[in-house]
Amino acid sequence: MQLLKERILKDGKVKPGHILKVDSFLNHQMDVALFNELGREFARRFAGEKITKIITVEASGIGIAAIVAQHFGNVPVVFAKKTLSKNLDGELLTAQVRSYTRGGVYTIQMERKFLSPDDNILIIDDFLAKGQALLGLLEIVAQAGAKVAGCGIVIEKGFQDGGQLIREKGVRLESLAIIESMTDDTITFAP
Repeated sequence: MQLLKERILKDGKVKPGHILKVDSFLNHQMDVALFNELGREFARRFAGEKITKIITVEASGIGIAAIVAQHFGNVPVVFAKKTLSKNLDGELLTAQVRSYTRGGVYTIQMERKFLSPDDNILIIDDFLAKGQALLGLLEIVAQAGAKVAGCGIVIEKGFQDGGQLIREKGVRLESLAIIESMTDDTITFAP
């Protein structure tokens, strides 16, 4: 998606450890007009699917998922929480996730009542690096007995193994921008 690539080149900053900082438009300050275009593109790519719910992991994926949901007829968005909360009740679906940027393992959780075997799920997230968040969400969907239509990623780090890992599982993966390589002053996208 050319608009996104241009924005990454204009406002993205590469930090040590192959961290791409896009907080001015994607995951701290949110450019809602850009999110709307992302939603339009995900809707185009998954046009043949009857999506019943969109899921993501808190926090960066929530804003994107909410805008994307509007392009699928305002389907509900359910997000997995990263910490146990007193207002989570009933049966929980859980998965262990290793965070690339946070450098630790945490349990994501979602109340079972929000997913059913009748659901056709679209997973949305801001980044894909090692694939651990997606694997955790896929595990939660499997626990619920729901179907996964696919995963929509805003930015995939193609030089890391997450995309390959998800694709090898036979999961449809649509990434709007795939970064092939990045250095302190250069970001190269996959064709």
